[in-house]
Amino acid sequence: MFLLDVLLLLSPLVIYACVRVRQQISTRPYKRVWTFVSVILAFGYPLAETLSHSSAGGWAKPVMIAGYCSLPFLLYLVLFVLASDGVVGALRLLKVLSGATTKTPGFRRFRLALWLIAPATVVGVGLLNHQRLQISEYAIEVPRKSSKIKQLKIVFVSDIHLNEITADDLLKRLVSRINSTSPDIVLVGGDVLEGDRPDEIKSGYEAEFRGIRARYGVYGAPGNHDRRAAEGGFFEKAGIRLLSDRVERIDDAFYVAGRRDRRSGDRKSVEELLRAVGPELPVILIAHRPLDFDKVSRAGVEIQLSGHTHHGQVWPANFVTQYQNELSWGYLKKRQTHFFVTSGVQLWGPPVRTSGVAEIMVINVSFG
Repeated sequence: MFLLDVLLLLSPLVIYACVRVRQQISTRPYKRVWTFVSVILAFGYPLAETLSHSSAGGWAKPVMIAGYCSLPFLLYLVLFVLASDGVVGALRLLKVLSGATTKTPGFRRFRLALWLIAPATVVGVGLLNHQRLQISEYAIEVPRKSSKIKQLKIVFVSDIHLNEITADDLLKRLVSRINSTSPDIVLVGGDVLEGDRPDEIKSGYEAEFRGIRARYGVYGAPGNHDRRAAEGGFFEKAGIRLLSDRVERIDDAFYVAGRRDRRSGDRKSVEELLRAVGPELPVILIAHRPLDFDKVSRAGVEIQLSGHTHHGQVWPANFVTQYQNELSWGYLKKRQTHFFVTSGVQLWGPPVRTSGVAEIMVINVSFG
């Protein structure tokens, strides 16, 4: 419920912004309409969350989308109101703008239009960005050791968050884009399903995942939303070999290891997980959260793949994830370890992305 906490934290500023909008409206009937709209916006996100944890029918999907979108709309309403009030205040102090000018009908209409249209435009762009699935490609070199292969193409996806408001064709598009890259191996970084109701696990999802084609198959590690999926056997039915604190040796070419999510409470340390791994082959580690970079690099891991952060999902929340994580999104090399963090395929909650992209990572590995 992180986003609900954000809404509660911003509530004084939300009230301020809504009152400021109301002050720019000149007629009493429209003021009443805006008061009603403000209440709907304030309760939109909690309503969407409530519906997401129920078994409501198809009628709930548009209600949930609208409810979820109310949160980023309020966020950007607050930002635009505060920014414009700050600019106007500075201009008045500098005697560039008079108080009388700010009270004219034309100025009030301009300010009102800015406050309502600009946040709606940003949310609209964020909705489109959320649906635009793109490929982010990287090339790295790692020590070959005794591996019998010289090249490896890894496709990495994470945070798919399949749920009631997921576009009907998303998974089909995702599998098609993955297959178009001709991967050697596909790795999944967790949070495949949104996850707390048995009826969220649809056989159609499992069938679509089984359409992925890769030389060495599909492997994944669990995320913080995957408890129900793991218990229900979703990964096995979807053709994803789940590595939950487990390591597999792949065709005498490399190791793939997967960590349990920190929320499970009983996961192994990096050292314990890799204790049985010999030094003769490169190690690829899937860890849902981008943590323990120092420990991982000292443990001799060549590549770590993570997700979870969504790169903040909405600007300026990305500054929070950048502060909290050594790497919030993208690529970082530390010692001899290559770290990758994806901003994810989908998001949790509002289907609005104004920070990061909806992506498939393709990592071309040369064993030198």
